[in-house]
Parts: sequence; C-alpha cells; structure tokens
Amino acid sequence: MIKFSELKEGDYVMVDFEGKMWRGVVTDLNHDEKQICVETEVQDFWYEPAHVYPIPLNDEELMRLNFTKEIQEDGSVKYKKGPFRLEIPEPDNFSQLEMWYREDRRHNPRVHYIHELQNQYLQMTKVHLTDQVIA
Repeated sequence: MIKFSELKEGDYVMVDFEGKMWRGVVTDLNHDEKQICVETEVQDFWYEPAHVYPIPLNDEELMRLNFTKEIQEDGSVKYKKGPFRLEIPEPDNFSQLEMWYREDRRHNPRVHYIHELQNQYLQMTKVHLTDQVIA
C-alpha cells in the first residue's frame, strides 16, 4: 500500500483488481474520497489506497524507464537519462544511492520505489519521469 499523499498524476504503480495485479499509471486523485484513478492496459478505474502498491526500484524498472546503464571502473553503476544521473555502489544494490541533475545533488534520498524516484526527478528537473526516450 502507498500513502495517498505520496502519489502524483503520472506515477507508475501496481493495482490489485479482483485478485490480479496490474501495472498502471495514476491519472487522477480524488482528495475528498482519498481514491486513486489508475489507467492499466485494460481500463481506467478508481482504487482505494489499500489496493495500490509501489513498484520496487531495480535495474529492470530503470531499463523500462529508458535509462542507460554504465558500470564504472570502481564497480558502481550509473544510470543516465538526459542530464539526470543516479548512481548505486554496486550492481543491484539500491540501498544507497546518489542522484544529481545539474547542480542539485542528493545523497541517499528516500527512494525505494519507482513513484518515489518519479517524485524526486520531478522536484529536480520540473519534468515528470516517464518511459519516454530522451535524445
């Protein structure tokens, strides 16, 4: 479950619809009823927060978001998307990370899930992180 206050339109999440998990994107938030509209490959549907789950931050998800990956000489891994950078100390170790965009550097921000990365990215770049390729 994700706290309602953590979500923004455009965030990627998983939803439980009748016992089946679907990947989707938040398209609207009803602050009065605390409901989240998520578009999946099937349909848009309103969900209670108890049925909305975070997507863990990992290599596969970053590749899905069209980051490029570089393994550094010291064994650390750098992920790049346009001028945005995210670095982890070793492959598949997302427990510590550093991210930067131009002069804004963040050491070990609270980022364990894709929607948290999207929110940090938005704060830093003023653009929402999607799976679109940046040339």
